Amino acid sequence: MVPELVGAVVALVCVALVYMGMAARVVKQYERGVLFRLGRVAGEVRPPGLTLIIPFVDRLAKVNMQIVTLPIPAQEGITRDNVTVRVDAVVYFRVVDAASALIKVEDYKFAVSQMAQTSLRSIIGKSDLDDLLSNREQLNQGLELMIDSPAVGWGIQVDRVEIKDVSLPDTMKRSMARQAEADRERRARIINADAELQASKKLAEAAQQMSGTPAALQLRLLQTVMAVSAEKNSTLVLPIPVELLHFLERGNRGDTPADRTTHRAPDPGPERLTPPEPVPQIAPEETAPDGDPAQPPDPDRAQAPDLDGAPAPAPGIAHHLAQNPGGGPRTD
Repeated sequence: MVPELVGAVVALVCVALVYMGMAARVVKQYERGVLFRLGRVAGEVRPPGLTLIIPFVDRLAKVNMQIVTLPIPAQEGITRDNVTVRVDAVVYFRVVDAASALIKVEDYKFAVSQMAQTSLRSIIGKSDLDDLLSNREQLNQGLELMIDSPAVGWGIQVDRVEIKDVSLPDTMKRSMARQAEADRERRARIINADAELQASKKLAEAAQQMSGTPAALQLRLLQTVMAVSAEKNSTLVLPIPVELLHFLERGNRGDTPADRTTHRAPDPGPERLTPPEPVPQIAPEETAPDGDPAQPPDPDRAQAPDLDGAPAPAPGIAHHLAQNPGGGPRTD
C-alpha cells in the first residue's frame, strides 16, 4: 500500500512540475506582457516578473518598452527652390501602450518607418535649401509632429527626430562655394574701404597739425629716411618737397625782357606745319630788264613756305629773283 501511495505522489509532483513549466512565463523588466485567452485580450497588461497562464488556452505576447532607434533611409526629393537633395534621418520612439501597439497595428516598427519616410519627403518638398542646411531644429520639430500624430493612436510616442545628413549635387556644392567666396570678398572690400576712410581722416588731422609747424614735417621726413635706411638697403629714396618744385617752376617762368628778345619764335606745332590754303593773288605785270614780259607764276611754287614757317614771296617777286640772282634785297 505504501509503495503505491509513494508512486502516486511522485506522479502528481511530476505532473505539477510539467504544468508549472508550461504555465509559467517570465516578463523582463523592460517588457510588458499582453495575455490573449482564446484570441481575446484577458485582463490587464502583465507587469515584469513571473506570471502564470493556462497552457493551450492562453498566449502571452511580450512587448519591448525600450526606446527604439530607427534609421530612416535616405530620401531624394526636390526642395521648394528646385534643388535636388538626399536627406536621411533617425527616429527615436517607444511604446507606451503595449495592448494598442499589438492590436491597432500589425507591425508598429514597420509602420513607424514608413510614416517617417513619407514625412521626410514631405518636409523636403516644403522647405528651402537654406532651411535644410541651417534651420534644422525647426525642421526636426515639424518632422516629429508629423510622425507623432498618427503614432499616438498606435500606443507609440515619438521622443525625437534628427536629420543626419543632407547630400547635395557636386554642381550645387561648387556654386555655393563660389557664392561664399564672393560674399567673403565683398566683406573684405568693405572692411578695407572702412579702414581707408579712417586712415584718411587721421592723415588729414595729422596734416592739419603739421601745417602749423613746418619743422614737424621736416622731422617726419627724417624719421622716414631713418626707417628706410634701417633695412640695410642699397637704394635710398629721398622725397623732394613740393615747395621746391613750385620754386623751380616759378624760376623757369620768370624770363627777363632781354631774354625774350633773343629767344626765337616757338616752333610751329602740328597745326602750323600744315600748309595754308592757296590764296589767289594778282600780281602787277612786270617786265624783265631786257623788256620781255614776266612769265605766269608757277602755282606749285607760289605757296611753298620757307623753313622758318613764313609765307613765300609773291609770285612776281619770286620770278624776278629767279631771273636775277644777284638782285636780292639791299642790305643798306
